[in-house]
Amino acid sequence: MSESTGSGTQAPSSRTQLRRMAERGRYERDEVVEILDAGLIAHVGVNTPDGPLVLPMAYGRDDENLYLHGALANHLLNSGEGTGICVTVTHLDGLVMARTPFHNSMNYRCVVVRGQARRIDDAVAKERALKLVTDHIVANWDTSRPPTDADLRATLVLELSLSEASAKVRSGDPADDEEDMAGNWWAGVVPLTTRFELPSPSADLTEGIPTPAAIARLANRTPDIRRAR
Repeated sequence: MSESTGSGTQAPSSRTQLRRMAERGRYERDEVVEILDAGLIAHVGVNTPDGPLVLPMAYGRDDENLYLHGALANHLLNSGEGTGICVTVTHLDGLVMARTPFHNSMNYRCVVVRGQARRIDDAVAKERALKLVTDHIVANWDTSRPPTDADLRATLVLELSLSEASAKVRSGDPADDEEDMAGNWWAGVVPLTTRFELPSPSADLTEGIPTPAAIARLANRTPDIRRAR
């Protein structure tokens, strides 16, 4: 059953309902996928036979699912198949420096996706999912060597429904106590930006092969706008 929030939107489940700082919760699908689309790395948490494990991974999505991939023998993904997993994507946008360190914080955007991971065995569906993962980072699937059957057989792909996803966002100035406002202490925000530099060709690249347009366009962009034309 959906849970109501102070903003009038609804969490998809009690597990994704924000309780502390509930006003920072975002549950609309458009807001969730906007944060996912701006990200590059997801941290994937799985309860393995050796205990809890969290690892960073690339990811992709469509309108309904999030996709993760790794080697066929990947311990985390194999442990996560058919079980409940948790995936988080976080952007750090700035350091929030208050008049007292007790109120220091960070400006951030974060998405949490929970659910049961399902393995994709169908070859066509697996290749489609891998293309989504690749092109989520940079759209160069169609300008690279196509995967072979051996490549596909050696790769494990899991899908996770986006039906149980929520976001949390913090922005703005520090929330200092009223009594600290008159003090002689600095307060403010230190913005943080990740930016792509110019592509650097491989040392063994054959002379005359141009940089694909999708890769060249990354230069001097942030991950948030890497798909801009």
